[in-house]
Order: sequence, then C-alpha cells, then structure tokens
Amino acid sequence: MKRDVFFDNAKLLLIFLVVFGHLIQPFTDGSVPMYTLYTWIYTFHMPAFIFLAGFFAKGSGHKGYIIQLAKKLILPYLIFQLAYTGYFFFIGKDGWLNGPFYPHWSLWFLFSLFCWHILLYWFKKIPPIIGITIAVEVGLVVGYFNDIGHSFSLSRTFVFFPFFLAGYWLTKEHVKLFRTRRAREIGLVVMALTAGLIAAFPEVSSGWLLGSKSYADLGNPEFGGLIRLMVYLLAAVMTVSVLSWVPGKEYRFSYLGGKTLYVYLLHGFFIQFFRQAEWFKVGSIFDILGLAIVAALIVYLLSSSIIRTLTQPLIEGRTQLIKHWWHRHSNKDSNYQP
Repeated sequence: MKRDVFFDNAKLLLIFLVVFGHLIQPFTDGSVPMYTLYTWIYTFHMPAFIFLAGFFAKGSGHKGYIIQLAKKLILPYLIFQLAYTGYFFFIGKDGWLNGPFYPHWSLWFLFSLFCWHILLYWFKKIPPIIGITIAVEVGLVVGYFNDIGHSFSLSRTFVFFPFFLAGYWLTKEHVKLFRTRRAREIGLVVMALTAGLIAAFPEVSSGWLLGSKSYADLGNPEFGGLIRLMVYLLAAVMTVSVLSWVPGKEYRFSYLGGKTLYVYLLHGFFIQFFRQAEWFKVGSIFDILGLAIVAALIVYLLSSSIIRTLTQPLIEGRTQLIKHWWHRHSNKDSNYQP
C-alpha cells in the first residue's frame, strides 16, 4: 500500500499523545485541569491508534501472514516483557514481577494487536455492519465478567476490537468524508464540548476509557454496559473529530509517523524512570508545555536512525539497518586514502 502522508501525520500525533499522556498521568490526582487534559486525550488516542492499525491490516488472514505477524508482535512482546521486568526491578518499581502473559504496562497493545488480526480471519467474512455490531456487543458483554481482565490482555482485546474492525473496513474514500471543512467545524465543537463535560464531572473515573477492568471493578456492575456503550460513541466521534484536523500536507517530520512501534515499545523506559525519580512537577501552564516538549523529544529520539539501528533486532527481528550501517562505513574505510 502506497504511503499516504495523512496517515503518517495521524500516527505521529497519536504516538506523541501516548507519550504525553503517560508523562502527565502522575499529576492528575487533585488537579481538575490536569485530569481534564489527561482524560480528554484518553477519549480518543488509543481508539484512533487502533482504528488506523485496522486500516493497515488489509492483508490479514492467510497462514504466512499470521506466522510473520507472530514474529513481528509476539516475539518482541516476550522480549520486552522480560526487559521491562528487569528494568522495573532495577529502578525499584512496585509490581515488577509479572507472568509472561500479564502484560507490563503498555505491552498489552502488541498482544491485542496479534489477537485482532486472528479475529479478522472470521470477521472479514461477515458484512461490515453486522460484524462491527457483533464486536460491539461482545465488548459490552465482557465487562460483566470479573475474570476477563488484564491477563492475556483479554479485556482490552474484546473492548477495542470494534475500532480495529472499523479501520479494517475503512477506505480512503471514507477518510475523505471526515476531512472536509464542515467535518472540522463540527469536530471542533465536539472536542470542546467533551473537554467541558470532563471538567464539569471530574468524579467520573477515567478507568472507563482504558477497557481493562470489569464493570464491578469500575463501581457500576448494573449499568456498566450502558456506560461502555456511551464511551464507544464518545470515542468514535472524538476519533473522527481529531482525525479531521490532521493535515494531509507533508512536513519534514512526517516520516516519523512510520516509526511509531519503536516509540511505543521504548518510551516506557523513560516514563517509568521519570516517575520513580520524580523529576518533574506541574504548577503552571509552562510546566505542561515543558512536559509536551519532553514528550516530543522522546518521540524524536526513539524514532532516530541510531536508536532504530540498535534496537531493530529486538523489535523487528531483523538486522537490515545494522548491515546497512556496516556496509556504509566499510565502504568509507575502503575508499579512504591517507
């Protein structure tokens, strides 16, 4: 599939918000503005990311694809599950010892992404509207089961699958529909209203947006399904609203949107260290802007060629960048004449 700069820009924005959201999370307790900003980001950033992941899953289904997918997702999951276990122990983080299938922190996404591709084998044979409706119903029902939670990333796999499936059926013609001026105007109103509602009702737990807990754990076992349905609707309109503002113009930094897996897997080493060391404080708007700059620097650093060259064997199971670097420097040495 030919690269579309719109999708690179969208993925870059979303991975920045993932890092920024993780940076500001410790400062949300007792601060309505910080809680509003954090929760506003969480209404859409993972649903939108998963939505785009589904868009690029068009080749899913055949046996060879699944084998390659296991190498791409399950192998780095196991590697980084072990790496984060050791790192968390080193920095003194509580709860550092997790089993192999109880994902550390953000690693749930890799396990769920693999499962979503597997589910596509059956769901792509079903008409889109029916399939998405079934996926939503399953996502609503699993919340009533306390045993479906963080282990094997089961809860998030079922809860977020409708967004992945919707992205799978998305075409570029559909994308054009929410990139109009009218869509942006409506989107701006939606984003502003959402921020206002979050600020007005800070007692509503952001845990409803994470998709990892049962309704009983979230404190509403009776009407949890209705609340999750409203969360689905909110996430859908927020995803469309935010994506409508993503530019289709190519910038010097747009290419970074193609390196998001590196940022996603590696940024936890920075975030968790900052949390343990308590390096940052938030007391003004300038502190928030400072954290945004830190998040942008983390994204840029982890997308850099040197980081990708060093970590490609762990993340992609390939040594292409190392070989390229070696050949380039070998040629320089061979051409050198004193």
